[in-house]
Amino acid sequence: MHIARLVPGMETSDGAGVRLTRMIGTPQVDMIDPFLMLDRFDNEDPGAYIGGFPEHPHRGFETVTIMLDGKMRHRDSTGGEGVIGPGDVQWMTAGRGIIHSEMPEQIEGRMRGFQLWVNLPAADKMKAPGYQDITVDTIPVVEEDGVRVHVVAGSYGDAAGPAKSHTPIRLLRIEMEPNATWSFNPEAGRNSFFCLYEGSVSGSDNLGSDKQAQAPSLAVLAGTGETRLAAGPEGAALFLGEGTPIGEPVARYGPFVMNSRDELIQAFQDFESGRFGN
Repeated sequence: MHIARLVPGMETSDGAGVRLTRMIGTPQVDMIDPFLMLDRFDNEDPGAYIGGFPEHPHRGFETVTIMLDGKMRHRDSTGGEGVIGPGDVQWMTAGRGIIHSEMPEQIEGRMRGFQLWVNLPAADKMKAPGYQDITVDTIPVVEEDGVRVHVVAGSYGDAAGPAKSHTPIRLLRIEMEPNATWSFNPEAGRNSFFCLYEGSVSGSDNLGSDKQAQAPSLAVLAGTGETRLAAGPEGAALFLGEGTPIGEPVARYGPFVMNSRDELIQAFQDFESGRFGN
């Protein structure tokens, strides 16, 4: 497997004015099936995040919020609630419909992390909504020579991540010391990417030549077999996702991701009629 594309992401805002960089879900990288969107946020200015994400609906997919710095409170219409801090993960299954909010639990300091949207197959889009509060102490860490691998979902070596996903995926957060190397083997038939958020790495391209990536950037992977990455002199940190493609039509508009336009219309009607969140 090799680095097929490197893209810097697109600066944007969401919620009540939260500044972020969209890595997946842009004109450059529309989606990497089953991953619909990846946002990276990193702000020390409270004005760039204090508005948070007030109540809003979702249907048809799962959201995964990974905190690196700062604290965020989640509340949803099923009764799910929790505060996630550094290293914690909040996993929400929208299913047939949920209304939730994500609001900062701080008025100063650094707010840094990711939010990933994972599609659901048609058979699961109308399942009951749910919420997983995954604390940092439940996420296994595999230590290798100069590398720490945090296993959020799926497995790595003998470690299994605590997150339960409806779509077969693996999510890892990797920290590499200066000049360290790391290799991994994605499962056959899966789509893979990594988002480099600190430092630099090099890996091979489709011609076998070294390709350099500088943070922040998204690397879209292609091909088969082992991928080998080498950290630069300042080290590196990256978030890696791989998943089995669903291969179904995707109809999306705002907070709803379905398989057809008619299903999107139904989602809006159900939300307006108050049929979400139970």
